Amino acid sequence: MTQHTDVPSEAIPATVRDFMAAHVVHDDDTASSFFTDDVVLVDVGETVRGREQVHAFLRDAGSQFEFTTEQIGAHRVDDTHAVVTVRLEGTFPGGVAELDYRFTLRDDLIAELVIANHED
Repeated sequence: MTQHTDVPSEAIPATVRDFMAAHVVHDDDTASSFFTDDVVLVDVGETVRGREQVHAFLRDAGSQFEFTTEQIGAHRVDDTHAVVTVRLEGTFPGGVAELDYRFTLRDDLIAELVIANHED
């Protein structure tokens, strides 16, 4: 898995930037350290709650496929919301996907993460 980031890092909060860096290299323990205890993750309509359950979900998601991840966009919505857009290419059905990771922060931690198809 590779990551390319041509998006200015100052465009997104450090928590989001650091989470994404850990997430794309499957450093799940580090990635999970950026979550609140009561974090909520929604991915393609599936909802997972709590740090341990979200950690397990992210650890296992896509593990049966090989893919690369390229960050193709990022913006800060406001002080507590940010969106990172990634492009995945790999052996999963369809072979290519663009996803938005929509973050809600609380006390500099990720309180909610919604992963959905990218909206143009």
